[in-house]
Amino acid sequence: MKIAFLDRDGVINREVNYLYRVEDFEFTENCISGMKRLIDYGYQIIIVTNQAGIARGYYTIHDYEVLTKWYREELSKYGIDILDILYCPHHKEGSVAEFSFECRCRKPNTGMLELASTKYNFDLNESIMIGDKESDLLAGIKFGLSKVYMVETGHDIELKHYNKYNIYSNLLSIPL
Repeated sequence: MKIAFLDRDGVINREVNYLYRVEDFEFTENCISGMKRLIDYGYQIIIVTNQAGIARGYYTIHDYEVLTKWYREELSKYGIDILDILYCPHHKEGSVAEFSFECRCRKPNTGMLELASTKYNFDLNESIMIGDKESDLLAGIKFGLSKVYMVETGHDIELKHYNKYNIYSNLLSIPL
C-alpha cells in the first residue's frame, strides 16, 4: 500500500486561521480533482493536520470533529474515501492546560506519521507527503518519505526560502 499524506489547511481547504466552522470551509483550487488523481494512481489518503487552535482555546475537539465529519462526507460525495485523519491538538504556547506542551505529533515532528505506520502496513518508499509549509515537508523527510511536495494553495511561499523543495500550484499539478 502506498500513502499520500496530506496536510489539511492550505492543501485541502483554503487557509483560514484556526478553521473550525463548516461555513468557513472552502476546498482549495483543484483539490477534488487532485485527490481523485492520487487515488487513481493507487494512493490511499491520510490527512495529518496540526490543530493548535484546540490548545489555544479557539475551538474544542468537538468543534474539530464536527468539521472533520462534515468535510469527510463532502469528499465521499466525490468518490474520495479518506483512509484516516490524524491530528495534533497540542501547542507549547496554548492556554488549555491538557494540550499545552511540546509533543512528538506536531509537525515538523513525526508522531502522526509514526502512528500511521503502526496502524497501516504501507510502503515508505512509495508514499509521499504534500503540504503548504516547510514543517509539513520536514515531517515527511524526517520520517523517511522519499518524495515531499509543497503546494501554493495555502501559506505564501517565498521561493528564496524554499528553493530546495518541489513547489507546485495545487494538488492536481503534482507529477505522480
